[in-house]
Amino acid sequence: MRRATVLGLETSCDETSAAILRRGEILGHVILSQDEHRLYGGVVPELAARAHLAVIDDVVQGALDEAGLELHAVDALGVTAGPGLIGALLVGVCWARAAAFALDRPVVPVHHMEAHLFAPSLEDPQAHPPFVALLVSGGHTLILHARQWGDYQLLGQTRDDAAGEAYDKVAKLLGLPYPGGPQIERLAREGDPSRHPFPRPMLRGGQSPGDPDYLDMSFSGLKTAVSARVTEVVREDRLEEERAHLAAAFQEAMVDTLVSKTMRAVEITGCPRVLLGGGVSVNQALRLEMARRQGGEGRLFHASPRLSLDNGAMVARAAAFRLERGEVGDAEFSAQAALPFPGLVE
Repeated sequence: MRRATVLGLETSCDETSAAILRRGEILGHVILSQDEHRLYGGVVPELAARAHLAVIDDVVQGALDEAGLELHAVDALGVTAGPGLIGALLVGVCWARAAAFALDRPVVPVHHMEAHLFAPSLEDPQAHPPFVALLVSGGHTLILHARQWGDYQLLGQTRDDAAGEAYDKVAKLLGLPYPGGPQIERLAREGDPSRHPFPRPMLRGGQSPGDPDYLDMSFSGLKTAVSARVTEVVREDRLEEERAHLAAAFQEAMVDTLVSKTMRAVEITGCPRVLLGGGVSVNQALRLEMARRQGGEGRLFHASPRLSLDNGAMVARAAAFRLERGEVGDAEFSAQAALPFPGLVE
């Protein structure tokens, strides 16, 4: 089915998205974000699942309308089966399985983070393996060596908070609304990071490639350092004047850590091609610093902001790859909140 028309569905967190993909071309694409979570300072799983259920029919129909197709014209379906919020995932998986049964079409369960790997290739045909990938999102932070599609070596990962999670938690400490990443990035442009030097977690002199923490990351200590400094500033009644400087200092520490670890992976693998994926990859400070450290010696790939965030097009692209290999879901497959990354070895 190399020329299959694939419907991709994404419901892993708080975006309901559907896309129609044919031969790598996006024919229709709808992304609907759930803004109500701002009221609670983070995603409420039960509310997210209910919101997906309320709009998924309309989102799919919107993508089909953009493509000028009826549902029966779809050759296969791909759906995010994990990782993610189990209730939210089940909405998409159940919809896809029911539609596939009614249409007598194959359905492909897709790993959410592998889908993020494929996102840049939807806009740049050169964004293919081999490359070192930094996948950064609200729930995951991974460094992989993608030798070819479906063949991935895990080089490093966070041992606690994901990068996006740390952004959200620090934003809350600074009194900024959810989601925290865009808020901190915007505020950091006005700040001076040197006013509040924060540690670079698990990044120190004397480390060597054989050390267990050489490529791994940890952001809980950085979050604690920010929390302690915010407490001091609040006690001195200076939070308002220091908020931008704190945001800038946190972001500089985060970006320095992510880029330094990725450049270590580039050196170890000898692969100068780097791909950024996941929602945090839209951060301009991260993209600019990664490009600066590469120094023009390699290629840097990343998707546009629309395709970097959770979306159905990347799911359809990953599903098309798995479909070409004959990998489809059986009648009993279901969502898994901690779905293993396919083709990943340590």
